[in-house]
Amino acid sequence: MTRSRIPHFYRMSPAERMRAVHERGLLSDADLARLSSGHATLDINAADKMIENVIGVLGMPIGLGLNFLINGRDYVVPLVVEEPSIVAALSAAAKLARGSGGFRAESTPPILIGQIQVIDVPDMAQAKSALLARRQEILDLANSFHPRMVARGGGAVDIEVCSHAMSSTDAEMLVLHLLVDTRDAMGANLVNGMCEGIASLVEAITEGKVFLRILSNLADRALARAEVTLPPAALAGKGYSGERVRDGIIIAADFAVVDPYRAATHNKGVMNGIDAVALATGNDWRAIEAGAHAYAARHGRYSSLTQWWRDEQGNLRGRIELPMKVGIVGGPLESNPGVAMNMRLLGVESARELAEVMATVGLAQNFAALRALATDGIQTGHMTLHARSVVKAAGTPAELFDEVLERVLRDGDIKVWKAREILAGLRAEREAGPAGRPQPRGADAEAGTGYGKVILLGEHAVVHGRHAIAVPLPLTTRAVISDAGHGVELLIPRWGVEYQLAKPVEQRRSFERAAGAILDHLGLTDRNLRIEVFPDIPRGMGLGGSAAIAVAIIRALDRHFGLALSDERVNELARLSEEIAHGNPSGIDSTLATWGQPLVYRRGIPPLAEPLHLAQPLHLVIGMTHSEGLTAKTVGRVAEARKRHPQLYERIFDDIDALVLQGLAALRDHDLPALGELMNVCQGLLNALQVSTPELERLVGIARDAGALGAKLTGGGGGGAMVALCDGDDSRVQQAMERHGFRALAVTIDPSP
Repeated sequence: MTRSRIPHFYRMSPAERMRAVHERGLLSDADLARLSSGHATLDINAADKMIENVIGVLGMPIGLGLNFLINGRDYVVPLVVEEPSIVAALSAAAKLARGSGGFRAESTPPILIGQIQVIDVPDMAQAKSALLARRQEILDLANSFHPRMVARGGGAVDIEVCSHAMSSTDAEMLVLHLLVDTRDAMGANLVNGMCEGIASLVEAITEGKVFLRILSNLADRALARAEVTLPPAALAGKGYSGERVRDGIIIAADFAVVDPYRAATHNKGVMNGIDAVALATGNDWRAIEAGAHAYAARHGRYSSLTQWWRDEQGNLRGRIELPMKVGIVGGPLESNPGVAMNMRLLGVESARELAEVMATVGLAQNFAALRALATDGIQTGHMTLHARSVVKAAGTPAELFDEVLERVLRDGDIKVWKAREILAGLRAEREAGPAGRPQPRGADAEAGTGYGKVILLGEHAVVHGRHAIAVPLPLTTRAVISDAGHGVELLIPRWGVEYQLAKPVEQRRSFERAAGAILDHLGLTDRNLRIEVFPDIPRGMGLGGSAAIAVAIIRALDRHFGLALSDERVNELARLSEEIAHGNPSGIDSTLATWGQPLVYRRGIPPLAEPLHLAQPLHLVIGMTHSEGLTAKTVGRVAEARKRHPQLYERIFDDIDALVLQGLAALRDHDLPALGELMNVCQGLLNALQVSTPELERLVGIARDAGALGAKLTGGGGGGAMVALCDGDDSRVQQAMERHGFRALAVTIDPSP
């Protein structure tokens, strides 16, 4: 049975986890009994003897970092921390590293520095020389105060002498460093005692006056280092190639090396893991923090504690080095039963081994954070785990915790009030029971969904009666309705939007007018409603976001009030909303937002909207500019130009329509090179319509240079996004866009059923 690998540990209940750890011999029978009874924490009477004015004991969660393989040995790492995501991220990082041989770590002897400050020295050069000449005498005197430490192989081992100018006067101060090997003890009291003990001898030798005599928390003679090597294949996942993840981590790490503002957050992430182990093992996390941050600024500028680079074989390499003066013996550690249990769980046999484990944990935590930043963004995983704290704060009982947590995560709005709302709905369902009584629909059942889209061919020409080809994005918008408040309130939390639709029509913005029109047509304007919208579709990128919101709201209202709206009616209302928001839309956005399937579309009465059957997947990369596209503005501008030059513009629209029809044939035959070339030509025509921008043209060029079969803007243009067609491997195109500072999203459009 592997010590640190406990499959599905996160799925177990706390009691099952205790038993699993006990079965592996990591917990004694007494430990298991104390944990099971809730008595593994510090006793109030013991706490009263540790600090002053004690009134209680604050509890913190103890989690286990699993999967750690360090220098060929398994470790289960106890972590005391209140912040979600740290334990899970560490365990995942350790599991990934384990498959590549784990971590390698080393440390230097556990030397702590004591400082003795001497002022009023009459002859600085003579004093320095005299101290060094009597080095052994000073060491012998220091060691006489702690003979048992010397017997264990430790004690004072050397001295250093330096001088500094005093800022308050023109004089100099002399500083003697006493270097002490404290073995397995933290050693603060020991070193302070030695400094006090030799102060009078130092005064006699220097003929000066000893002022301060105290340890330094910059323990840069007690360094711990850890390294890891990760092949690209191990880094791949969640739609990202290993090479892309590797390069993203290196780029993010380089930022922390050169920029102190980034380095502060970067190193905070390192210390998230190290501090959690320090707390679990009773070590002075404040001293470790101080030493680490001072070490990060040792070259005169605050920088990263870690380095990440690509080696000659293409592997990702990571390394950390920082001061790590810790202990595994001493009264403060041994008087706390929780600390003693954690030390048994960890199973280290020396302070140096503990330092190596802690450095490894810091490197693993840093990797986890950088990987998140280089892929989905750190907020995604962090907020998912943050939901646990939110659900707990909502007062959720244990028997409903998992179900409330699941619904909060699916809802996407991780707030305490939302957790309380879901909890109330679940309790009502339980009270109603399964006997056929009406049960509240709840937030999940009432959620309406609308789909985003990409136009492959036909922008703008479709507004003027020509064909267009569009496919749905694997991005949706959800809306939830609740009876609440006064009037109708529209909230889009991710965008910071809060609209009151009860205000006079003339005071509403276009989006408010569009949403209000839906309510007017459904006869719901006088209701007291809260409409919450959760869009996954990027805002203002020409990806059908506003139509998806309209469809999501309509469907949520349909479910909430039991309106029995057909898809055709949903589309009709969404198109009405789009007309208010954008002026003269073709209807393609609302149609695709409603049905969510590939289609060929042509405006008309009635419009043509035929399903498009794909024989094989399409691999696309969506590249986003740094400016939002205003569809109403570009559509209006093209319409005005058409009025001025009708024959010219009608010819361009006809040329685009011809490309669309050829594109249908290329899709039918899955002739991707032909489809890509049609997209390239279409981009030229869209540029002729003056709806492209320098940024869009740059993105198109980047995509083509990286191997895209074709690339063009998508949507209204004037900013927004572009789409690139790839022949299977979309990672090179995506990485190329991101290297140039653009957001990029790789999507696969699956074949039609």
